[in-house]
Amino acid sequence: MTATWLRWTPAVAVPAVIAAGVLAGSLPASARDPLPEKTPAQVLAMIGQHQAKSFSGTLEQSSELGLPDVPQVGPTSGAGTGSLAELLTGPHSARVYVDGATKARIQVMDRMAERDAVRQGNEVWLYNSKDNTATHLTLPAMPSKESRSHDMPAGVATPEELAAKMLDKLDSSTEVAVAADTEVAGRAAYNLVLTPRSDVTLVGSVAVAVDGENGMPLSVEVRARGQQEPAFRTAFSNLTLGAPDASLFNFSPPPGASVKELAVPATGHKKDMADKNRADKNWDHKDLRGHAPTVTGTGWERIVGIPAPSASAPSASPESGRQSVDKLLNDPLLRQATVTVQGGRAISTSLVNVLLTDDGRTFVGSVPLERLQAAAAAK
Repeated sequence: MTATWLRWTPAVAVPAVIAAGVLAGSLPASARDPLPEKTPAQVLAMIGQHQAKSFSGTLEQSSELGLPDVPQVGPTSGAGTGSLAELLTGPHSARVYVDGATKARIQVMDRMAERDAVRQGNEVWLYNSKDNTATHLTLPAMPSKESRSHDMPAGVATPEELAAKMLDKLDSSTEVAVAADTEVAGRAAYNLVLTPRSDVTLVGSVAVAVDGENGMPLSVEVRARGQQEPAFRTAFSNLTLGAPDASLFNFSPPPGASVKELAVPATGHKKDMADKNRADKNWDHKDLRGHAPTVTGTGWERIVGIPAPSASAPSASPESGRQSVDKLLNDPLLRQATVTVQGGRAISTSLVNVLLTDDGRTFVGSVPLERLQAAAAAK
């Protein structure tokens, strides 16, 4: 959890869009006895009502997005986060421990190191064994319904976290069906399949394996349009229900570790925003509207536009937009993946395109690059 995680920036645009609804696929049929037949609405209700809030298990994540597979070189983006590009390529394995809304530990095993994200209450530690660095922060108090223990920037998201972000956005642009039962981590599951009705989106379909007993999402898969193999998958390979050992949520930096204290602004609540608006008399309503990302299009054809810092903060320098793009391209894999296009540089994958404009803006969507360029030209 670094400063880049705490605000919407180009460095988190790709995984944010993927998590918001760019995942697709189908799961193999199970050899178990079939589960009781349910409609899509009934399976969706199971997800919303499930009470499996304490568990431990191993998550396996794989990505085949068409990005080049090059080794990480140079510094990572911060303790506990690793390289953005590294997280979007190749396989990753993580141990996950969750006990209720405010206790979680996620251990991501990288190629040559381990990254840990540990939360107990509002205290969060992020640790990267590669350079023996740790980051500590205290989360602002928030209503319990907004607090999710496993929603942390550890690099591997749980199926429940990804499924929730996608299902929140269901509308008439998506066909929802229940396919043949499947089996994940030895548990029989319903196979909920979401298929975009759009002919424009890069996404072929989305599949969520839903535990047939308790409604917990066990797996999310991706299949890009026209491709047979999944482009993205995250799934439990083993799962144990029940509270993990309480000691797992205690963390102390190892001897010799470099520790950084990170302050987290208490923003996001109506009172906080009202206080901020009154305090900053240099910002008018137009400035506040320009500060937030913009969304054009609907459903699977949505395009998210992220303004350049100079367009959203009166105190920013004219060069800050260009500098933000240059900082993103410090990642060697993303730098190699970008190509020069009209109006800027682009990162193209099988599921999402990203346009980094010459003036520092970013446009992201599961649509052809031409759609992003048109959105940029219209601003």
